[in-house]
Formats: sequence, structure tokens, C-alpha cells
Amino acid sequence: MGMDDRNDFLQWFNTTWRRAEDALHNGDSSGRFSTWSDREPVTLFGAWFEARGPEAAREVFLKLADSFSHSVSGDIELIAADVSGDLAYTVHREATSTRVNGEPSAYVLRVTRVYRREDDEWKVVHRHADTALPAADGT
Repeated sequence: MGMDDRNDFLQWFNTTWRRAEDALHNGDSSGRFSTWSDREPVTLFGAWFEARGPEAAREVFLKLADSFSHSVSGDIELIAADVSGDLAYTVHREATSTRVNGEPSAYVLRVTRVYRREDDEWKVVHRHADTALPAADGT
């Protein structure tokens, strides 16, 4: 446990989770379905939509995939992350450049996610995102 657990989680975050997010911004929600839990409780406080429960979250992912296309970039600035037993969290900024409903769109979100280990796989169980504001130091 400990550092190996954290390293394993970050490996998953930087590969499996990241591919799912990139795919979503290109109009494919299937990766989100595989990285999110289908077990209660699941909550989504997104920048544009909210959902409670796995089915409601899936409906949001379908709406998002229908609106996103032609992703140009998706950068993640990981600010904090840790694992404790079967729970993990990340705090990060997501800088995305994609098309939303056919129109070019670039935005930065502040995101907090909670993950739960289920059957030896990490699954997202909560996401909170909002528009990032400049930091007090101007960055």
C-alpha cells in the first residue's frame, strides 16, 4: 500500500482515465461509461450539468458527447492527488479546446474528483467542476 498504491492510481489516471476524457471531447462517451461507477452513490456537479446516480450521469455523458467534436487539445494540470485504501481523489485544472455544438470553444475548469476502487479497478464516483478564475498571483 502507500506509495505503490498512489503510483498505480496515477498510472491509471494518466492513461485509462485520460483516454476516456480525450474521447469524450471528440464525441465518444464510451470511455466515460467505463471509468465511472455504476454503483450508488454517484454524483456529478459539472460545469454545465448536474446528476445524481449512475444512470443520470450516463445521460449527461451522452449529452456532452453529442455536443463535443474535433478536440484540439486537452491539458491536465494535476494539483493534488492521493489514495487512502479504496478511495482516491484528484484536484486539477482541465484546459480544453474543442468544438461545442459545432462552434470552437476553449475553457479551463477547476475539477475535484473522488474515485472508488471496485473489483480492483478505479471508478469515478464524484466530480465537481467550475470555471477557473485567475489565481491571486495572476496565474
